[in-house]
Amino acid sequence: MDDDKPVLEQVTDAVSGAATATAEAAKTVVKKVRNTARKAVTKAAPKKKAKKAGKKSGKKSAAKKSAKKAVKKTAKKAARKKKKAKKSKR
Repeated sequence: MDDDKPVLEQVTDAVSGAATATAEAAKTVVKKVRNTARKAVTKAAPKKKAKKAGKKSGKKSAAKKSAKKAVKKTAKKAARKKKKAKKSKR
């Protein structure tokens, strides 16, 4: 303690310094909490979008599969016709 300053002034300075430090610590804690909350939200949001996109792509892939199956069937039918044509020539 300083002997030059009165005790009351020293106590006032100490209390105001503690209050300022507490306020700054609270601000930093709030900033950290906000940042972590933002990170959590941004990580969670794309997952929900990805699930929806996955469902849509599943529907599209079913359509693609049916198209591929149709192409294979027509190729098989064409091959059968060729075989029949060869047999009929004999």
